[in-house]
Amino acid sequence: MREPPPSRPDLWRQRLASLRARAAKAAPFGAGVLAALLALALYNAAFPAPAPLTAGEVSLTVAEAMASATAPPARSASVYQLIRPSLVLIETERRAAGDGARYGLGSGVVVNADGAILTSRHVIAGADTVMLTFADGAESGAVVIAEQPENDIAVLMPTAPPPLVFPATLGNPGAVRVGDEAYVVGNPLGLYGSMSTGVISGLDRAFRPPDSELTLSGLIQVDAAVNPGNSGGPLLNRDGQVIGIVAGLVNPTDQEVFIGLGFAVPIDVAGGAAGLPPY
Repeated sequence: MREPPPSRPDLWRQRLASLRARAAKAAPFGAGVLAALLALALYNAAFPAPAPLTAGEVSLTVAEAMASATAPPARSASVYQLIRPSLVLIETERRAAGDGARYGLGSGVVVNADGAILTSRHVIAGADTVMLTFADGAESGAVVIAEQPENDIAVLMPTAPPPLVFPATLGNPGAVRVGDEAYVVGNPLGLYGSMSTGVISGLDRAFRPPDSELTLSGLIQVDAAVNPGNSGGPLLNRDGQVIGIVAGLVNPTDQEVFIGLGFAVPIDVAGGAAGLPPY
């Protein structure tokens, strides 16, 4: 049967006895050794060895280390959160005698604190009414305050803007390189706030939109999916900055589906219609 460990007073008596014995042995060597032994004893008493970690403490330490090693959210998710408050759904109605009403969809992005919205001109061309829906669900009519037919760009101003508007951050299209990440956010087929990702696949491209006699030039080409309803929405870089306004898609067939070729007007060109300074 094991004996119980000595109590604290007994433990100190044992240490003191041991110290005296060691001092007696060291006496022939002089007072210096004795002083060193006393200093060591005092140090050990003042700074005892730390208690070993319990199993629970070890588990907690491991869990904290694993939590700090968790991967950050995908960059695309961060980009989406940055642009989402600035995105606008554009709905149009065109009335023609004997032909009934025709409705259209497009996208836009808020670009200044006054609530001005950049979009593609063909989204609102010929519309009798233009309705806007903001990220917070607020709705407003809109008037066209500027147009650049040669760049397929229009600027809208809401007639009843929401109390708070969130302008997007504009980037530098001059810094774009082929192979850079590219993100398109808009309302394809009316699916509000949809995102597609890809890369910049070409620069300084030319494109003539369907049913148009104008050829757009200096465009950014992307392979991020672009479909009807994306027109007028923002093209973003990896930092969530707007580097272009989506102009349209190219399909050699008659179907309006994406096959890998989308184009955007560089934001330094598009922003000029809204009086924005160059990057």
